[in-house]
Amino acid sequence: MKRHIRPYGDTTGDGMIQTSFTLPVPYGPRADGAALQLANKMGMDPAMVVHSKPIGTDFTFFVVYGSVKHIVDMDEIRVVEREYPLLSPSEVNSTVKKSLRRKLVVVGGCIGTDAHTVGIDAILNIKGFAGEKGLEYYRELRVVNLGAQVSVPDLVKRSRAEKADAVLVSQVVTQRDAHIHNTQEMSAAFREAMGEKRPLLIAGGPRFDPLMAGELGVDRVFGRGTTPGEVASFLVHALGNKTLGQKTGAGV
Repeated sequence: MKRHIRPYGDTTGDGMIQTSFTLPVPYGPRADGAALQLANKMGMDPAMVVHSKPIGTDFTFFVVYGSVKHIVDMDEIRVVEREYPLLSPSEVNSTVKKSLRRKLVVVGGCIGTDAHTVGIDAILNIKGFAGEKGLEYYRELRVVNLGAQVSVPDLVKRSRAEKADAVLVSQVVTQRDAHIHNTQEMSAAFREAMGEKRPLLIAGGPRFDPLMAGELGVDRVFGRGTTPGEVASFLVHALGNKTLGQKTGAGV
């Protein structure tokens, strides 16, 4: 793989990109001029407004196509890559059954005042997401979905009562970094209450960066687009590395 790359539009390395945005200006020639000015300041030169559409009386939506001079250095990219294979439900079930000799207990919910359960339900509910069944579908997993607006003390208490092996929390509300503060509060509470016997802690949401796991005090962070199969496979991976096995008996 090349170290330095440029965007591709019409020909390799031509630097052409397409972007869209809305400006608070009425639709018309001046609006297009404003969009071009913004595109030029963003480094797109030359740039073309290939689509503009009024949104009400005072806003205009634009699609702009143009060339940028920026170069991507692949050696400077820092991401969390999946270090474990994706397993089928049957493979997950057989591994859990062989390793734990009991069902793996997963407790999940949305903490704080967050009432958005779409994300956590997509992972936990049997209907699943992106054509995959949720964790409730796995016969060797016992799933406890606490739903929305779960307080941190209640989450810790219920996780201990259920002897959870893993706790999944979802955060969608991000105003004033609420997702960060809530998750840090959660991880600190588990450590204070349970120490080394705490369950595996996993956080997820559209605004989370997987690189934030250490900052948040959790074992794993999943971003948008995560599927139930990815989460189930991670649980098995953690179990295989004894990360989860060392925590079994949590809450006892």
